[in-house]
Amino acid sequence: MARFEIIMPKMGESVLEATITKWLKKPGDSINEDDPIAEIATDKVDSEIPSPVDGILKELMFKEGDVVAVGTIIAIIDTEAEQQEVATPETEEGKNIKEDPSSVSEKSKEKTIDKSVTHTHHTDTHSGKFYSPLVRTIARSENVSMDELNSIQGTGKDGRVTKDDLMTFLSLRQNDRKKAEVNKTAPAQPKATSSQGDTIIEMDRMRKLIADHMVESVKTSPHVTSFIEVKMGKVVQWRESMKKQFEMKWGEKVTYTHIILETAARTLLEFPRVNASVDGYNIIEKKNINIGMATALPNGNLIVPVIKNADQMNLLGIAKEANKLAERARTNKLEPDDIAGGTFTFTNFGSFGSLTGTPIINQPQVAILGAGVIAKKPVVIETPAGDAIGIEPVMILSLSYDHRVVDGAMGGQFLKRMTEMLENFDVNRTL
Repeated sequence: MARFEIIMPKMGESVLEATITKWLKKPGDSINEDDPIAEIATDKVDSEIPSPVDGILKELMFKEGDVVAVGTIIAIIDTEAEQQEVATPETEEGKNIKEDPSSVSEKSKEKTIDKSVTHTHHTDTHSGKFYSPLVRTIARSENVSMDELNSIQGTGKDGRVTKDDLMTFLSLRQNDRKKAEVNKTAPAQPKATSSQGDTIIEMDRMRKLIADHMVESVKTSPHVTSFIEVKMGKVVQWRESMKKQFEMKWGEKVTYTHIILETAARTLLEFPRVNASVDGYNIIEKKNINIGMATALPNGNLIVPVIKNADQMNLLGIAKEANKLAERARTNKLEPDDIAGGTFTFTNFGSFGSLTGTPIINQPQVAILGAGVIAKKPVVIETPAGDAIGIEPVMILSLSYDHRVVDGAMGGQFLKRMTEMLENFDVNRTL
């Protein structure tokens, strides 16, 4: 049978390794093209590895839980289409190819490297913990002792220390002396205790990442949140009259989220400081407008797929991309690039009936927009005959921003401009 090698795929610019969390096939199983072979996890996202060929799974090179470098062979498949080649008499040319010492040497060397990359350093720690080659290399270069390494709380699978965990530790260690002086006068953080009958639930890998990310964001950015009330009558009128036509013509559902995303992208063009990041004392205003869309997962966790270049899309383009990313998120099919490169984030509190909220900034961005539920309320309506009380659908927008670079005036102006666009939405807009 012809041998086909399945390798650990590249999953984004900064992703150098992944953990095999589960094998979905075992040796001897018949494999069809596109059948998922394994579930893998990185520090950014979980995904599956599909087979690019038909065949029989011959060998698994790693166990569940192993951390494997990108580009490493993880499984061997015998392809059915080329089975007869085994019985073909060897020609002199074929013999030369099979016995080419350089070819054999390269394959042997490749296997040796692959094994050493993923299985070294298993036993040189008294704690019995496993550390990936990347973590080990960084630790050595930064003079991190084994005791320090063992003290790091890992957020990877089974509590494994990831590159991000180590980089966070190094950042904190750099300021240890200053923090030690501050901690002498600071009150100790209260320790939570459990009582009989309490249920203790260990956070899963994604929840640990979310927890660390949120705490780090609050530590990094001085958060300020501004609110504004938006009359959504024209938006609701247009969407209710056009949603069936939109779906029939384009095969996509159009929601209020899509309209708000389109409006946010247009507003960010006018306020580039809100579409930015901070690097020390430098403000980086981003050229691209890539809006992250906070998405709740069935297990209660949260992930933020990114709509790239949202300002260059019309409403149909945003609806298609948002619907596609939301479906990938729900079915655990997101790729690392799907959640990378965000410059601004939107979260919809209204999906769960909330009036409003104070969202936490998604670092290293400087702002996040939240939208509450659209609900009918009595409002003052200005008419030529004077003011009157009427009923209109109203929504509260909230904007949390990093006060280091966005002040209250700019945050308020951003929300005011969004309000103007939504309240003056063109009810005669065509598809």
